[in-house]
Amino acid sequence: MRRLLVLVVLLSGLASAESTVILSFANLSKNQNLDWVGESIAETIREAMSGEGMLVLGRDERDEAYKRLAIRRSADLSRASVIKIGEMLDASRVVYGQFELTTTNTAKPTLRIRSRVLDLKKMRQSQEFSELGALDDLAALQTHLAWQAVKYANPAAAPTEADFLAKRPSIRVNAIENYVRGLLAATPELKHRFFTQAARLDERFSQPCFQLGRLQMDSESWHSAATWLQRVSPNDPNYHEALFDLGISRYYSADYKGALEAMERVAEAVPLNEVLNNLGVAQLRVNHPGAIQSFQKALEGDEADPDYQFNLGYALWKKGDFTAAADRFRATLDRDSEDQDAILLLGRCLKQSGPRAGDARADGLERIKFDFEESVYLQLKAMVEKK
Repeated sequence: MRRLLVLVVLLSGLASAESTVILSFANLSKNQNLDWVGESIAETIREAMSGEGMLVLGRDERDEAYKRLAIRRSADLSRASVIKIGEMLDASRVVYGQFELTTTNTAKPTLRIRSRVLDLKKMRQSQEFSELGALDDLAALQTHLAWQAVKYANPAAAPTEADFLAKRPSIRVNAIENYVRGLLAATPELKHRFFTQAARLDERFSQPCFQLGRLQMDSESWHSAATWLQRVSPNDPNYHEALFDLGISRYYSADYKGALEAMERVAEAVPLNEVLNNLGVAQLRVNHPGAIQSFQKALEGDEADPDYQFNLGYALWKKGDFTAAADRFRATLDRDSEDQDAILLLGRCLKQSGPRAGDARADGLERIKFDFEESVYLQLKAMVEKK
């Protein structure tokens, strides 16, 4: 209970933590077909800042602000509009900018990117960060720009430029274009087509593999999801979430040892309640002795969650500890009085009746969690270390 109270206090502080919104970079070129470039720059900065433990608002939140203010995503915004979007989203800072592709008769088209960071708390703006090069070099240009934004926002904790760039390969520009068009696509079918093309164009590009894995999970194509998710690079900003999803996909593919291996790796880096819960689920499936301890740790983090109560009770019931299991099933029913599985197993506990061979009604009842809140964990960790 003490751990839960500590988390509640920290989460209340998280609400006032500094958050950043990354606006799509304005397209100053006459060709609207290049709008994807502005979104690519913004996505690269968003992933970089989020990967360094900063609280960054998602594209959906940002796009909702655009919609409410009737602003086109790639429009060149005034400072007043930038401030209005930031204030609407209660952000502490806004990263925004412009790009332009210019052509001459004697040279290849030149891509120029300009960016600034606006601190809304102090109403102070950074110097202009700029990049200049060929469109084919977009990956290198936007990655270097992202490092400058990270260093400005958190100079004490930012990695060196060399370390930052070394983890991010220069992806082919046509692969990037397909990936961004996939992010912006309106239907799962279009997303799948663009992401698949992006992954095929550059096998080093793991972000589309993550997105394809998530799409396959949405359609419950678990084996296909696992195939894509296991291709996500350890340097990818979504790596831990990909491992978490890989564990789930392997679990539903009946690859319980594979699910256990994936969840163990996530738990070492990001010991969230949902990770510990799913680790316990995989352990229970392979009769690993650590299942009860994993469920206990998940429950310590959030005693209000009925699934954590149930899973611990289920593991205790399988072990034959009927009294302790009954307490957990009662706690489950306190939170959800119509939980039929908890009612069934509480009755079994009261009768001192354990698992029976061939009893399909009481087999495989452990509960998986699908949400993965790594950004919350990173913020809590940063706050604790700061304190």
